[in-house]
Amino acid sequence: MPLYEYEVCDGQGECKICRGTFTLRRPINAPPVTQCPLCKRPVRKVISQFNSPTKLKPLSVSDAKNAGFTVLKRVTKGEYERQ
Repeated sequence: MPLYEYEVCDGQGECKICRGTFTLRRPINAPPVTQCPLCKRPVRKVISQFNSPTKLKPLSVSDAKNAGFTVLKRVTKGEYERQ
């Protein structure tokens, strides 16, 4: 299930209960959230950053073998051999 971030949008500043922002894990087909579940003030969904894996360095054949992968090299069309 994706995580959604929300913020209070009534312009009254931070709430002492929810601190003005909160994150919920909700199914995609769930109805939209219109109020804070804690303080019941109106909220809006915030577009947040996402986390993506970073590739630190290119993988080598030995790195792939150490990770347990079988490394193949193409010899001819439809023919491969193990490295």
